Formats: sequence, structure tokens, C-alpha cells
Amino acid sequence: MQVPKQYEWLENDLKEAAKPENRAKRPWIITMGHRPMYCSNNDNDDCTHHESLIRVGVPYLHFFGLEKLFHQYGVDVMVWAHEHSYERLWPVYDRKVMNGSRDEPYTNPKAPVHFVTGSAGCQERHDPFKNQTIPEWSAVRSLDYGYSRMQIMNSSHLYWEQVSDDKDGAVIDKVMIIKDKHGPYQ
Repeated sequence: MQVPKQYEWLENDLKEAAKPENRAKRPWIITMGHRPMYCSNNDNDDCTHHESLIRVGVPYLHFFGLEKLFHQYGVDVMVWAHEHSYERLWPVYDRKVMNGSRDEPYTNPKAPVHFVTGSAGCQERHDPFKNQTIPEWSAVRSLDYGYSRMQIMNSSHLYWEQVSDDKDGAVIDKVMIIKDKHGPYQ
């Protein structure tokens, strides 16, 4: 079976990256994946479900879920695609917002920060968002065509912005993630 082998490889890689001597050299751990753990689109994809396969793993058994693994090894940022839209999340773990503080949510967040950035272009247009209540973990949503830019400023600052093609290259979202200490979340 491929899934257990891939999961073992990923855990070993994260374990190595999370060692203090390696975090000192490369403090930011950033993952990229196709299907997101969370999204608020109105298309019934896995990320819209309470127990998404990517997030919690095999239904009922919860084997091979990624959220607990990424949290355990202190992944800082998760970049996702698949949804034809842009969505920035508050720091989130187990569907709960884990902001650094009320006034500075992205300063020393207590969970990874997720970005869903799949709005670069799709001839079928975008995946609409649900019109009901916006989930508490969703910070910013956009259906503009566009792309994301990320810049690691230094060991403690990571800058992210979303650029809208529909608005002639205007930056429609930006955030600075500040972490004084990298490592497992408590």
C-alpha cells in the first residue's frame, strides 16, 4: 500500500526538519498540497466536510490524517490549491481558531496558517463560496482571478499577498506572519 509508505516518509521528513539544529538553519516549515483541509466553497469537495479526508484521514479510523501530524511538527504555513478561489484562514487546528492574540492573530500563532490559492485561471470560472455564515476560521475570501506571492523576510517574518488580475494587479490581501519561536505547537 502506498499511503502508509508515503505517510511514513512525510513523518520522517517533518521529524528531521523539526529538529532544533535544522530549525535553526531553516526555521520555516511550509507544506504545499493540492486538496485543502479547509475551504468554505459551495461545491461539496472534501475540504467542505467536517471530517475531511486530508485533515483527519481514513473515515472513522482517522489513520493518515495530515492535520495532527503537521501540528505535532510545528508546520508554520500550509499552501493549498484545487478550489478555484482564494481563501486565507486564521491560524486553525481541529476547526478551532488559534490566533496569537485578538489584536495580532498572526503574531506567534498557536497553529498553522492555511492559504487556499487556486484562482490563477480556470475557464469554468471560480468555485463560489457558501452564502451562509462564513466559518469562524475563514479570514478572507475572493473569487478574483489572481495569484499569491510569499516572501520569507527572515527567520521570524513571512510576508504573504494575494494579487488580483481582475483588479489590474492590485494587492487584495496581505498578511505578515511573525514567529519569535518555531517548533511544535503546545
